[in-house]
Amino acid sequence: MLDDIKKDAGTRMDKSVAALRQELTKLRTGRAHTSLLEHITVEYYGSAVPLNQVANINVEDARTLTVSPWEKTMVQAIEKAILNSDLGLNPASAGAVIRVPLPPLTEERRKNMIRLVRHEAEGGRVAVRNIRRDALSDIKELLKEKLIGADDEHRAHDEIQAITDRHIEDIDKVLTDKENDVMEI
Repeated sequence: MLDDIKKDAGTRMDKSVAALRQELTKLRTGRAHTSLLEHITVEYYGSAVPLNQVANINVEDARTLTVSPWEKTMVQAIEKAILNSDLGLNPASAGAVIRVPLPPLTEERRKNMIRLVRHEAEGGRVAVRNIRRDALSDIKELLKEKLIGADDEHRAHDEIQAITDRHIEDIDKVLTDKENDVMEI
């Protein structure tokens, strides 16, 4: 029972850290990265489809992405979707290929990005702490029902805290890496 609770808490915390990493890949840094455009949806035969399902997205150089639609008729729709996204990018089409230059980040924009990254990281920490709270309440419930002893409860509490601390450290490392990535010129 206790092992199941600890395993479940660890798995859920891993998912929280992975979700934070995924969310941070959408934030624009100074370098071009294909995940920057993947969440953009394009109108494709009447349905909204993620961009990476109608085109190839590649990194041309450190500051340029190229989007190659699979159908030439999609060029206009993809350009419009990138323009309307909240990324502030200006795509330029050259025939069947769309080039998306990434302008360098200003100092003010970098500071705003850092603030946003820290906010996302704090959200990840809160999620991990909520999972810890749930696991500890499950353990207390087992103690109340006399399915485990006080020693087992105390030991499980310490182990859950150790798992939580490890995941908080992971979140802090992800935060530090992203901050360094944003501040890199």
